[in-house]
Amino acid sequence: MKHKIRKHIRDKIKEYSELEKSEKSDIIKHRLFNEEVFKKAKLVMFYVSLKDEVSTFSMIDEAIKAGKRVSVPVILKEEKRLIAGEIRNRSEDLESQHFGIYQPKPGHVREVPLEDIDLVIVPGIAFDRNNMRLGRGHGYYDRFLCGLPKKTKTIGLAFDFQVVENLPQDSHDIPVWKTIAA
Repeated sequence: MKHKIRKHIRDKIKEYSELEKSEKSDIIKHRLFNEEVFKKAKLVMFYVSLKDEVSTFSMIDEAIKAGKRVSVPVILKEEKRLIAGEIRNRSEDLESQHFGIYQPKPGHVREVPLEDIDLVIVPGIAFDRNNMRLGRGHGYYDRFLCGLPKKTKTIGLAFDFQVVENLPQDSHDIPVWKTIAA
C-alpha cells in the first residue's frame, strides 16, 4: 500500500513544473516563517531539498540571515541513522553526497545535540490529516524523530496533493506536529 502511494505522489510531482514548485515553495516558506514556533526557535533543523520536494534552499538562507542557528541532516550510512550538523552558509558548507543529498562537507560536520534543536522541518512523500508521514522507505527520519526531546516541534512541508486523508501506518512511523502545505 505504501509503495502505491509513493508511486502515485511521485507521478503527480513529475507533472508539476519547476515554476509551480518554486511558487508553491515560496508560499509554504511564508507560512512557515509566520508560525509562532518558527519565530521563537533559536535552532531550526531543515532538510536540504531534492528536486521532487518543497524547496528549502531559500528558507535555509533566510533563516541564517535572520540570525537563527541552522542544522541539516547528516546521513551516517553505515549506522543507518541521521545526525544534525550545523551550517553557517549553505553554499559554502554543503556538497552533494549519499543519494544526491546535500550535506556538510566531510570533516566539516559540527554535530548538534538533539536537546538544542527547537524545530525540525521534515520532508515526506505524503502526509495525512492526522500528520502521519510517509517517507522514502529507508526509516532514517523515523529513527531520528523518535530520539527527539518531547519539547521539539516537527513540521512537515508538502505540496497540496501530498496531503491525503489517511496513510497506512506501522508501529515505527512517527507523526509530525503539524503539516504546512500549499
